[in-house]
Amino acid sequence: MGNLVSNIPYFKVWVRREFTVNHRRHHGDYLHALVIAVTTIPDRCLSFQVIFTGCEDEDNRLENPHGGAMWARLPITSLIFDDPLDDWPNTMPTHLAQPWDCSSRQHSIIQFDRTSSSPWLCKIDGEFYTGKYHFTVDYTGNEIADDPAQHKQSHVLHLTNGPYKGCMVALPNNRVRVTSPAMWVTGDGPPDFIPSQYTHSAEEHDSYMDWEETFDNLYANKEKKK
Repeated sequence: MGNLVSNIPYFKVWVRREFTVNHRRHHGDYLHALVIAVTTIPDRCLSFQVIFTGCEDEDNRLENPHGGAMWARLPITSLIFDDPLDDWPNTMPTHLAQPWDCSSRQHSIIQFDRTSSSPWLCKIDGEFYTGKYHFTVDYTGNEIADDPAQHKQSHVLHLTNGPYKGCMVALPNNRVRVTSPAMWVTGDGPPDFIPSQYTHSAEEHDSYMDWEETFDNLYANKEKKK
């Protein structure tokens, strides 16, 4: 078994402090951190490895007890992207922040080149908001992750407007729309798509029962013509 945890393009966040004390106190307080890795556990939302910076207390940074401390597996709902905010957003319900849990411990991390600069449209609880793309988690290694009808990616973004501005989300393809005016016209309305239930494999073909046809390569063809 591989993966479970992977490096990601790091970004800065505020961590809801109640998540660091078992939700017993510090509601409404925040700690500054760098997010450096992601963890995928089936039937849970994405979770993240962070390093606290101590930057929440500019007057006492040299005496701050949190700088350099680490925390593993903070859920996506504990993080607020480090952007200027008028107000701290409420904690997003997990089913809105990530509509589908992680499907496998095995995954890959990619940051798509052609989708990183322009805003994304994100559908949250029936409403559309804009988001800034960070990276994508793709899953494999079990019957759910590799079932073409069930496979889902998690596109990790932070919302840039609306009541949850600043919150981190992980959305599948059917909850996002990528914009890039120089490359394509953004569609209006739902795409006419149906999830595929098919897999596509060359070696399922009956011709693979015939060894001569299977090994009918460039040089074999020349020999046959002679």
